Amino acid sequence: MVREGSYMAGRVARVSEVIAGSPKSFDDAVNIAFDRANKTLRNITGMKIVEMSVNCDAGKILEYRVRAEVIFILE
Repeated sequence: MVREGSYMAGRVARVSEVIAGSPKSFDDAVNIAFDRANKTLRNITGMKIVEMSVNCDAGKILEYRVRAEVIFILE
């Protein structure tokens, strides 16, 4: 529900899903996802981390992965 005078009044937002990975950490994967989305999408207002996972081999974590929904206002 959009109320008159609220931030979203008269605006339409869209959600785009991105998946990113990092050998360092989940935080780094989130930053990589945001930085890449920010190169293509304008008016980003938020990002929701939907899923976090790791790729493992031989008892070691090889990559931290995040699946994120990027929210942005349509022009």
